[in-house]
Amino acid sequence: MRTILIAGAGKSSIYLIQYLLSIASRNKWKVVVADGNKENIESKINGNPFAEAAVIDITKNTEREALVKRADMVVSLMPPHLHILLAKDCLKHKKNLITSSYISPEMKEMDKAVKEAGLIFMCEMGLDPGIDHMTASQIIHSIQRVASVITSFKSYCGGLIAPECDNNPWHYKFTWNPKNIITAGADGARYLSHGKEVDVPYSEIFKNNKKIKVDDLGSLAYYPNRDSMRYLELYDIPEVKTFMRATLRHPGFCKGWEAIVALGLTNNQDTFDAGGQTLASWLKNKSGYHNTISLQEHISQKLELPADSKVISMLEWLGLFDEIPLKKGKTNSADLLLGLLSDKWKMQPAEKDMVVMQHEVEYIHKERKIKLTSSMVLKGENSDYSAMAKTVGLPMAILAKLLLNKKVSAPAGVNIPNMPSVYRPVLTELHHHGINFKEEVE
Repeated sequence: MRTILIAGAGKSSIYLIQYLLSIASRNKWKVVVADGNKENIESKINGNPFAEAAVIDITKNTEREALVKRADMVVSLMPPHLHILLAKDCLKHKKNLITSSYISPEMKEMDKAVKEAGLIFMCEMGLDPGIDHMTASQIIHSIQRVASVITSFKSYCGGLIAPECDNNPWHYKFTWNPKNIITAGADGARYLSHGKEVDVPYSEIFKNNKKIKVDDLGSLAYYPNRDSMRYLELYDIPEVKTFMRATLRHPGFCKGWEAIVALGLTNNQDTFDAGGQTLASWLKNKSGYHNTISLQEHISQKLELPADSKVISMLEWLGLFDEIPLKKGKTNSADLLLGLLSDKWKMQPAEKDMVVMQHEVEYIHKERKIKLTSSMVLKGENSDYSAMAKTVGLPMAILAKLLLNKKVSAPAGVNIPNMPSVYRPVLTELHHHGINFKEEVE
């Protein structure tokens, strides 16, 4: 019996775990699910006889390494900074690894050793990054096969709340790791526009956001996502003049989040004691408030907004102007904001999320300019069986199955899924699970 180790039983893991358990019997697999929270594991494996719960501290070398050593395949849904711990164990014990997160510098440094060991470390195998790479590569390769020149490539993706469950002024609820929302854009962004590299600092990320139209949804705003330039070589489109990967949000969200950033409420370095403080006093301290006008007026002036602007009402809805006591103890603004939003933006059990992905590709074929738009909109079933969990977990699960059953060949090393041998079978199966793209050419 072969063993699959799944590290992480959080929000995005339910489809991954249940897919592998659904085929464990006929494949003679043991699926070991490791997490620090016993309830998280038990709610996902539901007493399945081919599952094994491993309640461990993933940072404890002895506990973690023992599980990796007995596994035939390791699949990690751990927070990004913890993948490297599993990666080192996988290299030591010669195990293949699949992760959902961006390739970190530490992971990239392992590439040579992983290649020499003949191992496959497939990173960025979730939604974004993941499905975006696979569908983008499929489009690019099909265009290149007809000897066309790609001049512009833009890729957008967002985890949003379904319109029928959109009932707050931010038009947003947490559909995945809340901490990632707090830190979004913190490192700035870089992309290519009309042949010139553009660097965007954190303070400018959410300003003057442009919009795209998505069929049946209308306009969504986007902001550049991290360093797009690092994918130019991986996507192999040297002639492209515009290249951007971006995140989708409701236009109102971007304006509100710009205010949150400008007020310093995402700062994780301003450690202070919250004892005796309230949400309002926290905002006063962060914004340099003086008791001459109301706090709302002060914030309006500081942000250079009308007092009756939607942004002020959005901040008001969060309770930032209220004398709500803070929990005693050392904290920082980012953690305080995370706690506040985790309550305000929490999805209710029956509510549905929505994943939107859209690629816009412009190319020249036989001297004619062509624009191809490829779009995917997927709604979840409820807060547990979310579209985010489905699109993050299923690509990893499908690849794990294909690799274990030797149905796919992937190059050794630390890679992303941009090769036909991987994306073709994975996208084919995702199609059968309702993850489909609609293409329009003009």
